[in-house]
Amino acid sequence: MNAPSVDIKDILAYIESSDSSSGYDPVNEFGLTFATNLFVGKEPATPDETVTIFDSVGWQPQLTMNKEEVYEYPVVQIRVRSRSYLTGWTLLDKIVRRLHGITQETWNETLYSMVRCSSVPMLLDWDENSRIRLIASFEIQRRSA
Repeated sequence: MNAPSVDIKDILAYIESSDSSSGYDPVNEFGLTFATNLFVGKEPATPDETVTIFDSVGWQPQLTMNKEEVYEYPVVQIRVRSRSYLTGWTLLDKIVRRLHGITQETWNETLYSMVRCSSVPMLLDWDENSRIRLIASFEIQRRSA
């Protein structure tokens, strides 16, 4: 299994496939592209507008006799950095609405049976370049698919 942050990154960077019959142009609902404005584990100095996903302390894995269905309970924290408080807050709120309540979704051969927001969007700080940093945390229940 991937680190939870990697799978959450893929959820946020997911681009709907094109439907050529309707003229639908594929787009990511958050405008996020990995290694451009979406990062895992380390927030870069630039650009100003970023989303970074960090693996955080979770709970111990389930202990059962059936090693095929061992659930893990990790936590990820998502940090949004922006020049604008309102822009950053709006993006983090959209991310919370996408992730909170995920049930029975498979990503990268991992079943995400539950994702819930355990810490609603809040101000972390203003960085040395006067950019707002907001955070939200998510508890996850997952196992190999």
